[in-house]
Amino acid sequence: MDNYKTVDNSICLCGNKWFIIFIEWEIVEYTFYPQFTINMLIGEYIHIIDNKNRISLPAKFRREMGKKIIITPGLDNCLFVFTLKEWNKISEKLSESSMLQADNRSFNRFMFGGAVEIEVDSIGRILLPDFLKDRADLKSKAVIIGVQNRVEIWNDKAWVDYKRVVEKRADSLAEKLGQAGAL
Repeated sequence: MDNYKTVDNSICLCGNKWFIIFIEWEIVEYTFYPQFTINMLIGEYIHIIDNKNRISLPAKFRREMGKKIIITPGLDNCLFVFTLKEWNKISEKLSESSMLQADNRSFNRFMFGGAVEIEVDSIGRILLPDFLKDRADLKSKAVIIGVQNRVEIWNDKAWVDYKRVVEKRADSLAEKLGQAGAL
């Protein structure tokens, strides 16, 4: 093991033709080259919303999300949570759409008009603005979902209902994605 280095207490074998996958407790990292890492947010967690409208981000997400995040209305009556870096990518793509088309204007208003920059406190909590909490019908419990490049916050009962419907359709959804070349 002449060609190795230690990364976060993990041993990494290095070589020109190596394809290395690290699985860590905090996040899943795919490493193709030492200088190139893609982080992925995955998993499902149930957390409590306190009486001050604060909710704790799962420990697995804290390192990836950073100290400032963007929360915006999501689709299917949930909230989307983005890192600043991911939000900048989405903002660029949305700003490239023509403002002459009504659908583009409407969706941009939906995403940008409800977006809020939030600071993560020292113990990993975020403050949910009332208008976003009400929009997603969040009560005392919420489900936090990692969806690759974003986090979603769901009303716990709405998530159970939504998941039940999608699970019944998973085979047909996979087939459609396969036909479209996505899988």
